[in-house]
Amino acid sequence: MHFWVVGTDTDVGKTVVTTLLMRQLQQEHLQVIPYKPVQTGEIYGNGHSYYEDTAMYQKYSLQKLKEAHLNSYSLKEAASPHFAAQLESQQIEVDKLLQHIEELQQSYDVVICEGAGGLFVPLDSEKQLTLLEVIVHSQLPVVVVTRTSLGTINHTLLTMEALQARQIEVLGIAFNGCTGSRLEQDNIKTILTYHPIPYAIIPPLQNHAQLGAYSIKATSLFERLYVYESTIH
Repeated sequence: MHFWVVGTDTDVGKTVVTTLLMRQLQQEHLQVIPYKPVQTGEIYGNGHSYYEDTAMYQKYSLQKLKEAHLNSYSLKEAASPHFAAQLESQQIEVDKLLQHIEELQQSYDVVICEGAGGLFVPLDSEKQLTLLEVIVHSQLPVVVVTRTSLGTINHTLLTMEALQARQIEVLGIAFNGCTGSRLEQDNIKTILTYHPIPYAIIPPLQNHAQLGAYSIKATSLFERLYVYESTIH
């Protein structure tokens, strides 16, 4: 089983969901690798530099992760991948990303590819290459991560429409950061009315340390992924 974790926007919690799914699948005795094709925003602290997404993978993984398998492009500027690449006179090559994904699939039971930003985030403005085109070429299904706050209905339905128009299978939705308010509950209910598919509702995790204690197993989303894995193998 290999799939993408994509977001309706930036900062919706794709890395949190990727990490939770990684840990849960690892607990099922599967060899799992999270893969961030393009990461941006180098962070400096305690005398060294790092990238938050891949650092989170490594910190909370239950298996030792090979750093070379986690990423293809690491760009210093915290910006859209195409702009961050331009600042470093680099060009993001889709063939390189697809080759990396294919190689990982040969070595792991599960490859979780985490997108950057939303579906239409540009990777190369000159070639009009977007993340969505990479997903299409990879021929892998997706898990959609969305907010539960005001505006999420429109963002989520547009994301789903874009995926369905390209015949990309959606395995489920992760509603991230839900506080349980009536507004959020109605937002979730409305989205599921349009798309009655497996899902997980994840509460706000106040700090990353809570990732080690939180379980996503008792959700229809994880059940779908685990069943999907069983049918593949």
